[in-house]
Amino acid sequence: MIMRKQLQRFSHEDQVLLSKLTSLKRCVDRIRSKTPATPAELQGDMDLQDIISLNLQRAVQICVDIASHIVADLDVRPPMTMAESFERLRECGILSDHVCTRMKKSVGFRNIAVHDYFSIDWNIVHTVCTNHLDDFSTFAREIMHWMQAGTPDSCE
Repeated sequence: MIMRKQLQRFSHEDQVLLSKLTSLKRCVDRIRSKTPATPAELQGDMDLQDIISLNLQRAVQICVDIASHIVADLDVRPPMTMAESFERLRECGILSDHVCTRMKKSVGFRNIAVHDYFSIDWNIVHTVCTNHLDDFSTFAREIMHWMQAGTPDSCE
């Protein structure tokens, strides 16, 4: 059984997570407001590409930061990669299988956007923006549900 190292949650810890969740919402809202109707419009507008890719990168990084912050407070094996942070939350019942899988895929996009920007397929980015932004909202809901539960988490 794995328990939180400290059973008492400090309001400061909650505030850190809430601040990150607010930043995540801002990034997602920005992406929604700037996503053009078609992939061709995105391919033809470098400013939109920059705004959308930067906010997608930020959204993914915020989710990684949230996961890492929570994992640091759990008595679990430390993750070796960003994607493993989400796996640890899934193992502890904090994230669903679906959200864990979607977040791990988002890390793959983030790595391409950061390290190999010129190979980005803007058709895929447009699909992410139009069909998968809710993954971030679902992640946030699952984190909020865990925060509101206020009970020690256990993993088996």
